[in-house]
Amino acid sequence: GLLYWLLKEIQADPALQLQLVVTGMHLSPRFGMTINQIEADGFVPDARVEMLLSSDSAVGIAKSMGLGTIGFAEALDRLRPDILVVLGDRFEIFSAAQAAMLARVPIAHIHGGELTEGLVDEAIRHSLTKMSHLHFVATDEYRNRVIQLGESPQRVWTVGACGIDAIRRMRLLDRDELSVAIGFDVTSPYFVVTYHPVTLADDQAACAAGALFAALESFPEHKVVVTGVNADTGHGAVSREIEAFAAAHPGRVFSSVSLGQSRYLSALAHADAVIGNSSSGLIEAPALKVPTVNVGDRQRGRVRAPSVIDVSDSEQAIASGIARALTPGFRAAIRDAECPFGDGHSAEKIVKVLAEWPLQGLLIKQFHDLA
Repeated sequence: GLLYWLLKEIQADPALQLQLVVTGMHLSPRFGMTINQIEADGFVPDARVEMLLSSDSAVGIAKSMGLGTIGFAEALDRLRPDILVVLGDRFEIFSAAQAAMLARVPIAHIHGGELTEGLVDEAIRHSLTKMSHLHFVATDEYRNRVIQLGESPQRVWTVGACGIDAIRRMRLLDRDELSVAIGFDVTSPYFVVTYHPVTLADDQAACAAGALFAALESFPEHKVVVTGVNADTGHGAVSREIEAFAAAHPGRVFSSVSLGQSRYLSALAHADAVIGNSSSGLIEAPALKVPTVNVGDRQRGRVRAPSVIDVSDSEQAIASGIARALTPGFRAAIRDAECPFGDGHSAEKIVKVLAEWPLQGLLIKQFHDLA
Protein backbone atom coordinates (compact mmCIF):
# COMPACT_ATOMS: atom_id res chain seq x y z
CA GLY A 1 0.00 0.00 0.00
CA LEU A 2 2.22 2.81 1.26
CA LEU A 3 5.15 1.74 -0.93
CA TYR A 4 3.14 1.27 -4.14
CA TRP A 5 3.98 4.59 -5.82
CA LEU A 6 7.60 4.47 -4.67
CA LEU A 7 7.97 1.04 -6.26
CA LYS A 8 6.43 2.38 -9.48
CA GLU A 9 8.81 5.37 -9.52
CA ILE A 10 11.83 3.10 -8.95
CA GLN A 11 10.71 0.84 -11.79
CA ALA A 12 10.37 3.84 -14.10
CA ASP A 13 13.80 5.33 -13.32
CA PRO A 14 16.52 4.11 -15.74
CA ALA A 15 19.20 4.66 -13.08
CA LEU A 16 17.59 2.23 -10.65
CA GLN A 17 16.74 -1.47 -10.55
CA LEU A 18 13.97 -2.62 -8.20
CA GLN A 19 14.35 -5.75 -6.09
CA LEU A 20 11.33 -6.53 -3.90
CA VAL A 21 11.41 -8.66 -0.76
CA VAL A 22 8.01 -9.62 0.67
CA THR A 23 7.56 -10.75 4.27
CA GLY A 24 5.38 -10.78 7.37
CA MET A 25 1.61 -10.45 7.08
CA HIS A 26 1.79 -10.30 3.27
CA LEU A 27 2.55 -14.05 3.30
CA SER A 28 -0.06 -15.04 5.89
CA PRO A 29 -3.56 -16.33 4.99
CA ARG A 30 -4.71 -15.15 8.43
CA PHE A 31 -3.91 -11.56 7.46
CA GLY A 32 -5.27 -11.68 3.93
CA MET A 33 -2.34 -13.19 1.96
CA THR A 34 -1.80 -9.77 0.42
CA ILE A 35 1.15 -10.92 -1.67
CA ASN A 36 -1.61 -11.78 -4.14
CA GLN A 37 -2.47 -8.07 -4.36
CA ILE A 38 1.22 -7.19 -4.76
CA GLU A 39 1.48 -9.54 -7.72
CA ALA A 40 -1.87 -8.36 -9.13
CA ASP A 41 -0.43 -4.83 -9.11
CA GLY A 42 2.30 -6.04 -11.46
CA PHE A 43 5.21 -6.56 -9.05
CA VAL A 44 7.29 -9.76 -9.08
CA PRO A 45 8.84 -10.46 -5.66
CA ASP A 46 12.53 -11.31 -5.82
CA ALA A 47 12.42 -13.02 -2.43
CA ARG A 48 9.88 -14.14 0.14
CA VAL A 49 10.85 -14.21 3.80
CA GLU A 50 8.48 -16.39 5.84
CA MET A 51 8.75 -15.33 9.47
CA LEU A 52 5.39 -15.10 11.27
CA LEU A 53 4.59 -17.86 13.75
CA SER A 54 0.96 -18.60 14.60
CA SER A 55 1.31 -16.88 17.96
CA ASP A 56 0.54 -13.42 19.29
CA SER A 57 2.54 -13.80 22.51
CA ALA A 58 5.68 -11.81 23.26
CA VAL A 59 7.75 -14.98 22.93
CA GLY A 60 6.13 -15.80 19.60
CA ILE A 61 6.81 -12.33 18.20
CA ALA A 62 10.44 -12.47 19.37
CA LYS A 63 10.87 -15.86 17.68
CA SER A 64 9.34 -14.41 14.50
CA MET A 65 11.93 -11.63 14.58
CA GLY A 66 14.68 -14.24 14.81
CA LEU A 67 13.30 -16.12 11.83
CA GLY A 68 13.06 -12.86 9.93
CA THR A 69 16.69 -11.99 10.55
CA ILE A 70 17.75 -15.40 9.23
CA GLY A 71 15.52 -15.10 6.17
CA PHE A 72 16.62 -11.56 5.32
CA ALA A 73 20.28 -12.48 5.77
CA GLU A 74 19.87 -15.19 3.16
CA ALA A 75 17.86 -12.95 0.81
CA LEU A 76 20.34 -10.07 0.98
CA ASP A 77 23.27 -12.41 0.43
CA ARG A 78 21.62 -13.67 -2.75
CA LEU A 79 20.29 -10.35 -4.08
CA ARG A 80 23.32 -8.18 -3.19
CA PRO A 81 21.48 -4.81 -3.29
CA ASP A 82 23.31 -1.47 -3.28
CA ILE A 83 20.83 -0.10 -0.75
CA LEU A 84 17.87 -1.40 1.29
CA VAL A 85 14.79 0.84 1.49
CA VAL A 86 12.53 0.27 4.51
CA LEU A 87 9.46 2.05 5.84
CA GLY A 88 8.18 2.57 9.34
CA ASP A 89 8.58 0.89 12.67
CA ARG A 90 7.44 -2.71 12.48
CA PHE A 91 9.28 -5.62 14.09
CA GLU A 92 9.41 -7.35 10.70
CA ILE A 93 11.44 -4.47 9.25
CA PHE A 94 13.74 -4.42 12.27
CA SER A 95 14.74 -7.97 11.30
CA ALA A 96 15.56 -6.78 7.79
CA ALA A 97 17.65 -3.88 9.08
CA GLN A 98 19.65 -6.11 11.43
CA ALA A 99 20.58 -8.39 8.55
CA ALA A 100 21.47 -5.44 6.30
CA MET A 101 23.63 -3.81 8.97
CA LEU A 102 25.78 -6.91 9.34
CA ALA A 103 25.90 -7.44 5.57
CA ARG A 104 27.14 -3.83 5.15
CA VAL A 105 24.16 -2.88 3.02
CA PRO A 106 23.26 0.83 3.45
CA ILE A 107 19.71 1.51 4.63
CA ALA A 108 17.31 4.26 3.56
CA HIS A 109 14.55 4.73 6.14
CA ILE A 110 11.13 6.26 5.46
CA HIS A 111 8.90 7.76 8.19
CA GLY A 112 11.52 8.17 10.89
CA GLY A 113 11.38 10.72 13.69
CA GLU A 114 7.76 10.04 14.58
CA LEU A 115 6.40 9.18 18.02
CA THR A 116 4.05 6.39 19.07
CA GLU A 117 4.60 6.40 22.79
CA GLY A 118 2.19 3.55 23.53
CA LEU A 119 4.04 1.01 21.38
CA VAL A 120 7.25 -1.02 21.19
CA ASP A 121 7.34 0.42 17.66
CA GLU A 122 8.63 3.64 19.24
CA ALA A 123 11.94 2.00 20.18
CA ILE A 124 12.11 0.10 16.88
CA ARG A 125 11.64 3.26 14.80
CA HIS A 126 14.38 5.20 16.58
CA SER A 127 16.68 2.16 16.42
CA LEU A 128 16.09 1.98 12.68
CA THR A 129 17.08 5.64 12.44
CA LYS A 130 20.46 4.89 14.04
CA MET A 131 20.95 1.87 11.75
CA SER A 132 20.10 3.85 8.61
CA HIS A 133 22.14 6.11 6.33
CA LEU A 134 19.53 8.12 4.42
CA HIS A 135 16.32 9.42 5.99
CA PHE A 136 13.01 10.44 4.40
CA VAL A 137 10.62 12.00 6.91
CA ALA A 138 7.05 13.28 6.75
CA THR A 139 7.35 16.69 8.47
CA ASP A 140 10.01 19.19 9.52
CA GLU A 141 9.31 18.36 13.16
CA TYR A 142 10.20 14.73 12.46
CA ARG A 143 13.30 15.86 10.55
CA ASN A 144 14.49 17.80 13.59
CA ARG A 145 14.01 14.74 15.77
CA VAL A 146 16.08 12.53 13.44
CA ILE A 147 18.85 15.14 13.56
CA GLN A 148 18.48 15.24 17.34
CA LEU A 149 19.24 11.50 17.30
CA GLY A 150 22.63 12.34 15.81
CA GLU A 151 21.99 12.03 12.08
CA SER A 152 23.63 14.45 9.64
CA PRO A 153 21.19 17.15 8.42
CA GLN A 154 22.56 16.62 4.89
CA ARG A 155 21.16 13.08 4.95
CA VAL A 156 17.63 13.91 6.14
CA TRP A 157 14.91 15.04 3.71
CA THR A 158 11.35 16.17 4.45
CA VAL A 159 9.29 14.49 1.71
CA GLY A 160 5.81 14.18 3.24
CA ALA A 161 3.87 11.01 4.00
CA CYS A 162 3.72 8.20 1.45
CA GLY A 163 0.01 7.68 2.06
CA ILE A 164 -0.78 11.11 0.63
CA ASP A 165 0.69 10.07 -2.74
CA ALA A 166 -2.04 7.48 -3.21
CA ILE A 167 -4.77 10.00 -2.40
CA ARG A 168 -3.36 12.39 -5.00
CA ARG A 169 -2.73 9.82 -7.73
CA MET A 170 -5.41 7.16 -7.34
CA ARG A 171 -8.99 7.36 -8.59
CA LEU A 172 -11.10 6.49 -5.58
CA LEU A 173 -14.31 4.50 -5.90
CA ASP A 174 -17.65 6.23 -5.42
CA ARG A 175 -20.12 4.83 -2.89
CA ASP A 176 -21.89 2.57 -5.39
CA GLU A 177 -18.62 1.21 -6.77
CA LEU A 178 -17.29 0.62 -3.28
CA SER A 179 -20.47 -1.22 -2.27
CA VAL A 180 -20.02 -3.58 -5.22
CA ALA A 181 -16.28 -3.99 -4.57
CA ILE A 182 -16.68 -5.09 -0.95
CA GLY A 183 -20.10 -6.75 -1.26
CA PHE A 184 -21.65 -4.53 1.40
CA ASP A 185 -23.95 -1.52 1.00
CA VAL A 186 -22.20 1.68 2.09
CA THR A 187 -24.52 4.12 0.35
CA SER A 188 -25.95 5.04 3.77
CA PRO A 189 -23.92 6.65 6.63
CA TYR A 190 -21.11 4.51 8.04
CA PHE A 191 -17.93 4.56 10.13
CA VAL A 192 -14.55 3.00 9.35
CA VAL A 193 -13.06 1.30 12.42
CA THR A 194 -9.53 -0.01 12.90
CA TYR A 195 -8.15 -1.02 16.29
CA HIS A 196 -4.72 -2.52 17.02
CA PRO A 197 -3.20 -3.62 20.34
CA VAL A 198 -1.34 -1.00 22.39
CA THR A 199 1.79 -3.04 22.94
CA LEU A 200 3.33 -1.10 25.85
CA ALA A 201 0.10 -1.04 27.84
CA ASP A 202 -1.01 -3.68 30.31
CA ASP A 203 -2.86 -6.66 28.83
CA GLN A 204 -6.05 -4.76 28.04
CA ALA A 205 -6.46 -5.10 24.27
CA ALA A 206 -9.78 -6.97 24.49
CA CYS A 207 -11.16 -4.59 27.11
CA ALA A 208 -10.30 -1.47 25.09
CA ALA A 209 -11.64 -2.95 21.85
CA GLY A 210 -14.80 -3.98 23.70
CA ALA A 211 -15.28 -0.40 24.93
CA LEU A 212 -14.94 0.89 21.36
CA PHE A 213 -17.57 -1.49 20.01
CA ALA A 214 -19.85 -0.76 22.97
CA ALA A 215 -19.62 2.95 22.14
CA LEU A 216 -20.76 2.23 18.58
CA GLU A 217 -24.04 0.90 20.00
CA SER A 218 -24.98 4.55 20.67
CA PHE A 219 -25.03 5.21 16.90
CA PRO A 220 -27.30 2.50 15.47
CA GLU A 221 -28.09 4.59 12.38
CA HIS A 222 -24.51 4.15 11.19
CA LYS A 223 -23.16 1.03 9.54
CA VAL A 224 -19.62 -0.05 10.47
CA VAL A 225 -16.75 -1.15 8.21
CA VAL A 226 -14.08 -2.85 10.36
CA THR A 227 -10.61 -3.52 8.99
CA GLY A 228 -8.23 -6.21 10.19
CA VAL A 229 -5.80 -6.25 13.09
CA ASN A 230 -2.04 -6.31 12.54
CA ALA A 231 0.29 -9.03 13.86
CA ASP A 232 1.26 -7.32 17.13
CA THR A 233 1.26 -9.01 20.51
CA GLY A 234 -2.37 -9.49 21.60
CA HIS A 235 -3.93 -9.35 18.14
CA GLY A 236 -5.96 -12.51 18.80
CA ALA A 237 -8.02 -10.88 21.55
CA VAL A 238 -8.89 -7.91 19.34
CA SER A 239 -9.82 -10.19 16.46
CA ARG A 240 -12.24 -12.08 18.71
CA GLU A 241 -13.91 -8.80 19.73
CA ILE A 242 -14.35 -7.88 16.07
CA GLU A 243 -15.84 -11.27 15.25
CA ALA A 244 -18.27 -11.05 18.16
CA PHE A 245 -19.39 -7.53 17.22
CA ALA A 246 -19.91 -8.50 13.57
CA ALA A 247 -21.83 -11.64 14.54
CA ALA A 248 -24.12 -9.63 16.82
CA HIS A 249 -24.96 -7.12 14.06
CA PRO A 250 -25.52 -8.96 10.77
CA GLY A 251 -26.30 -6.52 7.99
CA ARG A 252 -24.91 -3.55 9.91
CA VAL A 253 -21.24 -4.57 10.25
CA PHE A 254 -18.76 -5.55 7.54
CA SER A 255 -15.30 -6.78 8.54
CA SER A 256 -12.31 -7.60 6.36
CA VAL A 257 -8.79 -8.69 7.23
CA SER A 258 -7.51 -6.52 4.36
CA LEU A 259 -9.43 -4.17 2.06
CA GLY A 260 -6.41 -3.29 -0.09
CA GLN A 261 -5.35 0.27 -0.77
CA SER A 262 -7.99 1.32 -3.30
CA ARG A 263 -10.96 0.01 -1.33
CA TYR A 264 -9.57 1.19 2.01
CA LEU A 265 -8.91 4.77 0.90
CA SER A 266 -12.28 4.86 -0.85
CA ALA A 267 -13.92 3.68 2.38
CA LEU A 268 -12.13 6.44 4.32
CA ALA A 269 -13.18 9.08 1.81
CA HIS A 270 -16.92 8.44 2.20
CA ALA A 271 -17.01 7.63 5.94
CA ASP A 272 -18.67 9.95 8.42
CA ALA A 273 -15.74 9.30 10.76
CA VAL A 274 -12.65 7.13 11.15
CA ILE A 275 -12.53 5.54 14.60
CA GLY A 276 -9.77 3.58 16.34
CA ASN A 277 -6.01 3.88 16.67
CA SER A 278 -4.51 3.38 13.23
CA SER A 279 -1.95 5.83 11.84
CA SER A 280 -4.19 6.24 8.79
CA GLY A 281 -6.59 8.15 11.01
CA LEU A 282 -3.85 10.73 11.60
CA ILE A 283 -2.37 10.86 8.09
CA GLU A 284 -4.71 9.77 5.29
CA ALA A 285 -8.05 10.69 6.91
CA PRO A 286 -7.10 14.38 7.45
CA ALA A 287 -5.99 14.62 3.82
CA LEU A 288 -9.46 13.40 2.85
CA LYS A 289 -11.12 15.95 5.22
CA VAL A 290 -12.70 13.14 7.26
CA PRO A 291 -12.94 13.42 11.08
CA THR A 292 -10.90 10.98 13.17
CA VAL A 293 -11.71 9.75 16.67
CA ASN A 294 -8.31 8.57 17.86
CA VAL A 295 -8.67 6.13 20.75
CA GLY A 296 -6.10 5.67 23.52
CA ASP A 297 -2.31 5.93 23.54
CA ARG A 298 -1.18 3.99 20.47
CA GLN A 299 -0.57 7.14 18.39
CA ARG A 300 0.41 9.44 21.26
CA GLY A 301 3.13 11.85 20.18
CA ARG A 302 2.38 12.05 16.45
CA VAL A 303 1.66 15.35 14.70
CA ARG A 304 -2.09 16.09 14.72
CA ALA A 305 -4.28 17.71 12.10
CA PRO A 306 -7.29 19.73 13.36
CA SER A 307 -9.58 16.90 12.21
CA VAL A 308 -8.28 14.51 14.89
CA ILE A 309 -10.21 14.14 18.16
CA ASP A 310 -8.23 12.34 20.88
CA VAL A 311 -10.17 10.32 23.45
CA SER A 312 -9.36 7.79 26.15
CA ASP A 313 -10.30 4.13 25.66
CA SER A 314 -13.46 4.26 27.78
CA GLU A 315 -16.90 3.71 26.25
CA GLN A 316 -18.19 7.13 27.35
CA ALA A 317 -15.15 9.04 26.03
CA ILE A 318 -15.29 7.28 22.67
CA ALA A 319 -19.03 7.92 22.30
CA SER A 320 -18.52 11.59 23.15
CA GLY A 321 -15.74 11.86 20.58
CA ILE A 322 -17.91 10.31 17.88
CA ALA A 323 -20.78 12.65 18.70
CA ARG A 324 -18.44 15.63 18.35
CA ALA A 325 -17.08 14.36 15.01
CA LEU A 326 -20.62 14.20 13.65
CA THR A 327 -21.55 17.79 14.50
CA PRO A 328 -21.94 20.14 11.50
CA GLY A 329 -19.74 22.75 13.17
CA PHE A 330 -16.77 20.41 13.56
CA ARG A 331 -17.09 19.09 10.02
CA ALA A 332 -17.25 22.63 8.63
CA ALA A 333 -14.22 23.71 10.68
CA ILE A 334 -11.95 21.00 9.24
CA ARG A 335 -13.05 21.42 5.62
CA ASP A 336 -10.33 23.96 4.85
CA ALA A 337 -7.76 22.68 7.37
CA GLU A 338 -4.32 22.00 5.96
CA CYS A 339 -2.93 18.47 6.07
CA PRO A 340 0.54 18.60 7.70
CA PHE A 341 1.94 15.65 5.76
CA GLY A 342 2.95 17.07 2.40
CA ASP A 343 1.58 17.45 -1.10
CA GLY A 344 1.55 13.85 -2.31
CA HIS A 345 4.90 13.89 -4.12
CA SER A 346 6.99 11.91 -1.65
CA ALA A 347 7.80 9.05 -4.06
CA GLU A 348 9.37 11.34 -6.66
CA LYS A 349 11.45 13.11 -4.00
CA ILE A 350 12.72 9.84 -2.54
CA VAL A 351 13.62 8.38 -5.93
CA LYS A 352 15.57 11.50 -6.92
CA VAL A 353 17.81 11.06 -3.86
CA LEU A 354 18.18 7.31 -4.35
CA ALA A 355 19.24 7.82 -7.96
CA GLU A 356 21.67 10.68 -7.34
CA TRP A 357 23.17 10.29 -3.85
CA PRO A 358 26.67 8.74 -4.05
CA LEU A 359 27.00 5.24 -2.60
CA GLN A 360 30.72 5.55 -1.96
CA GLY A 361 31.35 6.19 1.71
CA LEU A 362 27.67 5.93 2.59
CA LEU A 363 28.18 3.32 5.31
CA ILE A 364 30.42 5.56 7.41
CA LYS A 365 28.46 8.00 9.57
CA GLN A 366 29.61 10.65 11.97
CA PHE A 367 27.42 11.40 14.98
CA HIS A 368 25.98 14.89 14.52
CA ASP A 369 26.11 16.76 17.81
CA LEU A 370 23.65 19.61 18.35
CA ALA A 371 25.21 23.01 18.90
